[in-house]
Amino acid sequence: MNYYKFNGGEVSSIELKALLVSRGLRADREVYRRFSRVFRLDVSPLTCNCLILSDGTIVQMTDMKFHLNYLNGALSWDNLKLLRYASELGTPFRLRIFEEKAAVFYENEFIDFVTFPEYTDFYKQKTKSGLPFIGNAVLQGLDWVSFQYLWHCEYAAAGKPCEFCYSGAESQTLAGKGKPQPKAVKTEEFLEIVNYALANTEAKNIQITGGSTFSGNSEAVYIRGYLETIKGKISEINEILLYITPPNDFSQIDEYFSLGATRIGFSLEVWDEALAREITPGKIAFTTRKRYLNALEYIVKKQGKGAAFSNFIIGIEPFESLKKGAEYLAERGIIPAASVWLPMGRPVRGTMSAPGVDYYRRVIDLFGEIYTKFNLEPAGARGLNVCMERDIWRNKCQVV
Repeated sequence: MNYYKFNGGEVSSIELKALLVSRGLRADREVYRRFSRVFRLDVSPLTCNCLILSDGTIVQMTDMKFHLNYLNGALSWDNLKLLRYASELGTPFRLRIFEEKAAVFYENEFIDFVTFPEYTDFYKQKTKSGLPFIGNAVLQGLDWVSFQYLWHCEYAAAGKPCEFCYSGAESQTLAGKGKPQPKAVKTEEFLEIVNYALANTEAKNIQITGGSTFSGNSEAVYIRGYLETIKGKISEINEILLYITPPNDFSQIDEYFSLGATRIGFSLEVWDEALAREITPGKIAFTTRKRYLNALEYIVKKQGKGAAFSNFIIGIEPFESLKKGAEYLAERGIIPAASVWLPMGRPVRGTMSAPGVDYYRRVIDLFGEIYTKFNLEPAGARGLNVCMERDIWRNKCQVV
């Protein structure tokens, strides 16, 4: 793990990742001109660009200029037009050409040379039915093909989206205008995307995610179809993660594991229930905290320690309540995962300001201690764009 000195202090590569993810950066156009033909680098935020620090840490590359222009123009979220947030959306980080390489700067202070994943035509592809890969699947880091919104969120359509969720906001907007929700990705389209990723990229892991549903039954049809259609590919796949809704019928959980799922996540996002009612209102109102916890513990009972995980959005609740939640889960054999909050796009509780480095440092130390104490190894292979649990495990827990 590297350490960097800038702005009068020192940060580790994981802390730098948290800062870059939560604040974004401004990339010079010359970076795209120089590297987009040989690396996986695009001006569209739908491609979820990532950069790789010199020690191998993978970091979401949110170019603030392109990202905010896209959100404002394409999604037309009124929140972005409010001038009172303008001062919160600045970033001191820059991506420039320096000594013929791409380099991250803090203002004019050099931090580190970076690179990017190898070029791929993945985002230029369409399925036989004409469904574009871009907007329906993303390549995360070096090892993952992720499906971020395979079916729409019923909570959001009912007026209770998670505050931080871009996709949920769009579902809420469509419902408010009386427009139909996008149809779920078909199983054959899902298979085409997976086949292309396995054959033409380094991806060996699959992340399946959709919107939250009231009972879990409506999404069960899709999950079964997706898992069944890739059963013949299991030997080529290391991990299949499901980020889904805790179903009313826990036998569905057993079925998903029997069909090839390696881990299942029922993500609480926020531990403090009072805050969760504000930030994740649908999860509290429709599914309930009790069902989330019961489902997570059910997985551990049936599949063993480490088969269940729950994501926390790092940066939107006080450290002490996050600590209580992470420890509660870990004590029960459930992996607490750590996804850094990206404030760009939608304010949470009236702010787009991310916490400082001290907050992230405490979280990183906490999760490192938890993973070591309870012998929990999170998924992630070489790392994910905004999730830092694998970075923490690799640098603080792994015995060399």
